[in-house]
Amino acid sequence: MGKKFVGDEKLGSVSSRQINKLLAEFVGTFALTFAGTGAIIVNEISHGEIGNLGIAIAFGLVVTIMVYIFGDISGAHINPAVTIGFVAARQFSIKQVPGYWLAQFSGAISASALLHTLFGNIAHLGATIPNSSIAVSFTLEVILGFFLMLVIVAVVAGTEKIGGMASVAIGGIIALGSIFAGPISGASMNPARSFAPALVSGYLEFNWIYWLAPIIGAVLGALFYRQIEA
Repeated sequence: MGKKFVGDEKLGSVSSRQINKLLAEFVGTFALTFAGTGAIIVNEISHGEIGNLGIAIAFGLVVTIMVYIFGDISGAHINPAVTIGFVAARQFSIKQVPGYWLAQFSGAISASALLHTLFGNIAHLGATIPNSSIAVSFTLEVILGFFLMLVIVAVVAGTEKIGGMASVAIGGIIALGSIFAGPISGASMNPARSFAPALVSGYLEFNWIYWLAPIIGAVLGALFYRQIEA
């Protein structure tokens, strides 16, 4: 038998298992966007009560929880760049990418729409905006995407040894990246998390950075791990 990809579905029709995976990706990305960008909005409303550290912890915690809940169902990508990274790592079928992307972007956009309904267009709904030059922000996002994907493929490869700590490692790298790079590039690492608030708030000027850079970083991270693992 050939290698089984994460996300394989039954031939002929979409299986209930595949639907469950897409629902998991929708809910996981919704939660990530709602809690993470919601923290940015509340920080603005409260005049900085949460702070960058609190925002970073919010992103890290929600990712940790979503990976713990949905890891065994969909792989808990909750990030289009991670999905592409898994394709590069040969751990995910490219045929499944459109469905995962649809679920991820739908979940993120739904979360941003709800936040807009609750709070209005505050802080561009948490959209990621470079606070330095485009070159610096782009470079940071590539590096963050690289290490995020490196951690993910490493813990997936060692799941039997690491167990529940996998979700902690992934949430930890999200929080770490957000702590030091958040004030500079926004520390997106996730095209869906960035596109959704930008779309709903109408502020798409720099959004291309947060599509291209995380995907490049994720692919490089996956390829690097394949090389050192071989």
